[in-house]
Amino acid sequence: MTLTMVILVFLIVILRYGFNLGWIAMQESAMYLHAMVFMLGAAHTLKADEHVRVDIFYRRLSVRTRNLIDIAGTLLLLLPVNGFIFVMSWDYVSSSWLLLEASPEAGGLPLVFVLKSLIPIFCLTMTLQALAQSWLNWQQLKQAQANTQREA
Repeated sequence: MTLTMVILVFLIVILRYGFNLGWIAMQESAMYLHAMVFMLGAAHTLKADEHVRVDIFYRRLSVRTRNLIDIAGTLLLLLPVNGFIFVMSWDYVSSSWLLLEASPEAGGLPLVFVLKSLIPIFCLTMTLQALAQSWLNWQQLKQAQANTQREA
């Protein structure tokens, strides 16, 4: 999707400034692709541990401490925020589906309701990935504890 988006934006710029042509649907397509890349790719980014983090102290900590921080961050921050976004977006998305909301722009895409559906999908995929990551962190803590007890 990212490559498609880059090519599309390149074409939009060439057509607009080179040939004085432009279509709203084409510009909205780039926006839709941008939203899809970020909203659908966020859970993978969490899985790959590529999300933004202040690593000044985190990387120097022990694996056990990092696992505890990750579990606490997931349970106290990520899951509540995802739950809040999901609940608050439900009426917003469902009313868009009831209307089969389309772009307010003439010549725009008739798929705004699909675009808005990315919000709860984002929440669900992030929540599932957060739970999976927390489970792995918990398993690593248990394994480290078992290894420590065996050594003692």
